[in-house]
Amino acid sequence: MSVTVLVTGFGPFPGAPFNPTEPLVRRIAKLRRPVLAGTKIVVHVFATSYAAVDRDLPTLLAEHKPDALLMFGLAPRAKTLRVETRARNAMKLLRDVAGYTPLRGVIAQGGHSTLKIPAPVVALFAAVRGTRIPIVRSHDAGTYLCNYLCWRVSETGSKSKRPQLAAFIHVPPLHVRSRPRKVTKKRPTLDELARTASLLLIALVTSARRTPSSFHS
Repeated sequence: MSVTVLVTGFGPFPGAPFNPTEPLVRRIAKLRRPVLAGTKIVVHVFATSYAAVDRDLPTLLAEHKPDALLMFGLAPRAKTLRVETRARNAMKLLRDVAGYTPLRGVIAQGGHSTLKIPAPVVALFAAVRGTRIPIVRSHDAGTYLCNYLCWRVSETGSKSKRPQLAAFIHVPPLHVRSRPRKVTKKRPTLDELARTASLLLIALVTSARRTPSSFHS
């Protein structure tokens, strides 16, 4: 069964002039494995702005009709990978890269407090068991653009055409050799992060092959 996967990252944002998810998804686009035969990988890097998500996401879904989404975002204080399981109806009153600051603290006025992210969590955890980078389940995707993307993807569950599977992975900052070893010794390198991300991609593709997509029903 052929599968289309949309893999996304984010660009820099205030306080994070380098976002490792951008080079990470570029590497994933070049991934070649026998198990991925028949898989189309579409890569997109969102500008870290609310307008970019609202503009680009519907276009990507309509154009590529992905069977699954694998999304990555940077969690500056994280020490592990985090598999997000729900999006919060909350927005931080913090400006985005375009200079826009939300005027209210919720995404959907009067909406649900949370939405479930349709991620195959068990399969994702099994895929990376034994790797050097620890991974945890998270119930809080934050209140910034990562959470906003999770919400916009999850709310498509009320529509007839949508990906059946979506996973959002928060990644920690990368190891930087110029910094003191005691600060960076537990952080992953881009190579390590890419190897782990490739395993997550394979697990998502395998799960998508077992889950009929409403795009093709």
